[in-house]
Amino acid sequence: MLLEINDQARIDGRKLMDIYAEGNEENIDHFYPDAEDRPAALAKIETDFLAFIRDEFLPNEANRYMVLERDGTWVSALRLYRIEKGVYYIEALETRPDCRRQGLGSRLLLEVLERLRAEGPFRIQDCVSKKNTASLRTHEKCGFTAVDTVGHDLLDGSEDERCFTMAYEWNGKGA
Repeated sequence: MLLEINDQARIDGRKLMDIYAEGNEENIDHFYPDAEDRPAALAKIETDFLAFIRDEFLPNEANRYMVLERDGTWVSALRLYRIEKGVYYIEALETRPDCRRQGLGSRLLLEVLERLRAEGPFRIQDCVSKKNTASLRTHEKCGFTAVDTVGHDLLDGSEDERCFTMAYEWNGKGA
């Protein structure tokens, strides 16, 4: 089931952090490279992540956290930013480590695209690491194409040579 979350009361912090468990663990080395207490560092990363969602992401009413739920478990999620009418940006598409290789990321992305089609014509963009072949395949499977060999972040205007700009456009006609 696709959950569309646009207010803090609907966020289940533990379920969301379970989706991002692997990335949060990797972020310890990035944000706290000298951490001797890894569990404490992980707890800080999770607290900061949830504070970002509460204080920066969700206060913008156009933003939505899209979550795929299966049997009460949150299995895949992404942040969907509305840049302007009909223009969206995806960030943090992730699937729980224990639920990967089941097509759940694709299913989430396809359900989000279907939800956006109900709202009218749109363009959606994402930056995907050139090294992340699983994510690139997921995007391509869902109809995204690489439109630039440099990742263009629609949120802050930055560019990243390590990423592709992936985009999907729907003109309001057909499937």
